[in-house]
Amino acid sequence: MIYFKIFNSYKQLPLEWNSFATHDIFLQTDYFQALETASPNNMSTFYVGVFKGETLVGIAIIQRVALYLKDMFRNETDTHLIEIYKNTVSKLLKGNLLVAGNLTHTGQHGLYFNAESISQKEFLLQLYQAIIQLKKDIKISHKKRIRMIMLKDFFYDDAFHQESSLFNKHLIHKVSVQPNMIMEIKSHWNHFDDYISDLNKKYRDRYKSARKKAINIEKRELLLEDIKEHSKLLHTLYRNVSDHAKINTFILPENHFYSFKKHLKANFKVYGYYLDNQLIGFYTLVLNKTHLETYFLGYDSEHQYQNQLYLNMLYDMVSFGIENNFSSIVYARTAMAIKSSVGAKPKKMVIYMKHTNWIMNTLLKYVFKLMNPKQDWEERHPFKN
Repeated sequence: MIYFKIFNSYKQLPLEWNSFATHDIFLQTDYFQALETASPNNMSTFYVGVFKGETLVGIAIIQRVALYLKDMFRNETDTHLIEIYKNTVSKLLKGNLLVAGNLTHTGQHGLYFNAESISQKEFLLQLYQAIIQLKKDIKISHKKRIRMIMLKDFFYDDAFHQESSLFNKHLIHKVSVQPNMIMEIKSHWNHFDDYISDLNKKYRDRYKSARKKAINIEKRELLLEDIKEHSKLLHTLYRNVSDHAKINTFILPENHFYSFKKHLKANFKVYGYYLDNQLIGFYTLVLNKTHLETYFLGYDSEHQYQNQLYLNMLYDMVSFGIENNFSSIVYARTAMAIKSSVGAKPKKMVIYMKHTNWIMNTLLKYVFKLMNPKQDWEERHPFKN
């Protein structure tokens, strides 16, 4: 007999959960504890276990997110036409949605099943039933109606697309989203110098120029007490960057980076950039088995351009990945052109989504396409042929 159980906290998860999902730190209870302790105010996380008899055979992370205009669109300098567009989009998207997956991080870090014990179709059926059950539970306990459900993120070649009949039956749309920028680390890059040697002249000169502009920047790893001491400033620097995004679905709380360092320990890194002993920027990394996952960053806009802070951060991430023997660096979404200039390649992704109002659901696919227009950017090719 195959059935599901819904858990409201990492504390309730069965003992075998961690050993079932050893391949991904984002599916481990240390990560869940870090996120629950410092979750965005508009987000709560549920966990689904799929069982065959008494055996755990599949898991899923489902996040309930409350979306409101002030959270989604934070740029206050928009034209009147853009404001009209944003208000139209917000009417469609605002309210409560359920996300099967992790909204705080790019990539598929929310679903996993043992293909030897359960078929993909059986797993997805249980997942969909769990989503419907959660929808009912939230209506009863919180008096909130779920307006939309979403399953994120899938690469184009993901096996989940084979279950199109299930998605079609429930009128769930498949929608393209921005690609995940990923750099595969070449086998002969034993040290960062090997990477620099592989750059063609144009991009090697760009690297030298960026380093020269940051010659007065001191870079330090921030330990737990450092992060605690600088929590307010780190949050301000993070908001400087996040508030300029075209659309946001959450705001990290001030204690977020401290919580992650406390619970993930050596698997979470924070590096600060100092000018005249003043913290002016930082970036974070999650060490996920053989993959180096870039996380949130921030900087003081006043010092960004003249010191090439962002580009230098991207190079430092490359250096960390190579020197610590990672197989790939996951740069995530946004700023695709500059990420491709250091060697990351776009890997196309899709999400599945459904509005609970059938009229809105009919419009959803087209509105979402407007929100994710074809990116007007040219992929860079920094390496020698």
